[in-house]
Amino acid sequence: MIKLMFVCHGNICRSTMAEFVMKDLVRKAGLADKFIINSSATSREEIGCDTHYGTKAKLREMNIPFSKRKAVQITKQDYDMYDYIIVMDNNNLRNLSYIIGEDTEHKVYKMMSFIGENRDVKDPWYTDNFDETYEDIDKACRALLAKLIKEYNLA
Repeated sequence: MIKLMFVCHGNICRSTMAEFVMKDLVRKAGLADKFIINSSATSREEIGCDTHYGTKAKLREMNIPFSKRKAVQITKQDYDMYDYIIVMDNNNLRNLSYIIGEDTEHKVYKMMSFIGENRDVKDPWYTDNFDETYEDIDKACRALLAKLIKEYNLA
């Protein structure tokens, strides 16, 4: 099993969107049985909250299935369990390091690195631009899936 954990600040917008986008891509590729895909927050601010209505609306618009969920904070145990820990921005990267310590196993990646960019995925909590966030996440998830298919010889 390939285990992916998407991480953002509150686990209600970006990481949740990435979780459901990736689950949809994996399902459409016929690889759902090869993956465990989840999301979490670096912050405790939104723990227990459902996915943001703007994220739900965008997923609905794109015909991407999603389910009711509760925001959770990432733990050191998650770092040990998952193969890839994928953060949305530099603040997530910094705050993650306070939780997990040093990335000694080289599991932590910035989302946009999968399309060769070092920039952040903008937070629609502040920008209210769920379209732009979706475009970035969709592109990066597609590139990540292609990388994993090749890396794990899943084709």
